[in-house]
Amino acid sequence: MCHRYLSSPKFLLVLLAIDRDLAEALRAQGCACGGRLHKANYPRKPRGGPDCPDPEFSLRFSFSCNTDCCRKRATPPSVRFLGPKVYLGVLVVLITALRQGPTPKGYVELKARFGVDRRTIARWQSWWQEVFARSKFWRSARARIASLPKPVELPKTLLLVFRAQSGQRMADLLKFLSPMTASSRLKMQAF
Repeated sequence: MCHRYLSSPKFLLVLLAIDRDLAEALRAQGCACGGRLHKANYPRKPRGGPDCPDPEFSLRFSFSCNTDCCRKRATPPSVRFLGPKVYLGVLVVLITALRQGPTPKGYVELKARFGVDRRTIARWQSWWQEVFARSKFWRSARARIASLPKPVELPKTLLLVFRAQSGQRMADLLKFLSPMTASSRLKMQAF
């Protein structure tokens, strides 16, 4: 069952390590104005997962430029958070995909376990079908995916493409989606 990703704090620690690496890469680039980036993390209250042993898990990594005339915020991509959504990104992907699939029992189990309201799931489905499917990010990424199963049902199709049976493949899928979560323009990672 897909909820194994969320029942183990080890997977959450893997996601946190990936986010730290993404944040450090952005920080090393510096600001576009040439200034240095300083930490400006802010707290998030991620819903849907077990308690993570690392208190940094609930921080959204972010930076701000140290130049007085600039002070722009730079938020790196994240594999933990899918934009402004309060649920963990992996939960948004999995529950929405299960809602599309033929396993209502799995959906009911996840819904009962993580307490996601039907209206929230409907908003997620709408986001995948309307916002994500029409985004510049998806249009570009879709062209790079060699063989997309037909019809394209998001996010179920992405789970099939990444064959997210192991924690590593799920992490790869979340890395693929991470440019959608950043405030700055980023290159899509090859997969």
